Amino acid sequence: AGGLAHDDAAALARARMALHMSRYYEEARELSALITRASKTLDEKIVVVTGGGPGIMEAGNRGAAEAGGPSIGLNIVLPHEQEPNAYITPRLCFQFHYFALRKMHFLMRSAGLVCFPGGFGTLDEMFEVLTLTQTGKVRRRPIVLVGREFWRKLVDFQWLVDTGMIAAEDLGLFHIVEPAEEAWGVLQAALGLDAPSPQP
Repeated sequence: AGGLAHDDAAALARARMALHMSRYYEEARELSALITRASKTLDEKIVVVTGGGPGIMEAGNRGAAEAGGPSIGLNIVLPHEQEPNAYITPRLCFQFHYFALRKMHFLMRSAGLVCFPGGFGTLDEMFEVLTLTQTGKVRRRPIVLVGREFWRKLVDFQWLVDTGMIAAEDLGLFHIVEPAEEAWGVLQAALGLDAPSPQP
């Protein structure tokens, strides 16, 4: 009986955490919609690109679709998961076999990087972009980490500074934000999209 109670408690804890984390789906969906709606007014369009899979990636593609715009999915072929989500613009769904090539295509044309809570794949992509930016191997772009609680618990960036692993100014390579609107504000400012339109 003790085993069942323990299993029930563990299942309940997992369910509570899943509910707690589910808010990021809606945040990603909202941010993608904000970007897509704003892009319609720009001469040079900004198109949301995700990894093409379920969860937060689906939310990104879904927000763009619901805002009436296209979105791209750079899907990766994995043995047990990652079917392309239904919200990717069909002609803009690309399949990759190698993570390195996929990451290169994510980065080559990107105006910015937004990371929502994720696992090893998210961390791999985030740290690679941070490393390439820190070392000057790629141009600067806004890097936004959505979810203050998640990112501050996951990585003690200040400890990296305190131990001399990174310089204090490296903390300026990224922004940790919470709601979609704040993420969009950072992107707007960094990309010069918040400037008033010139008068005719």
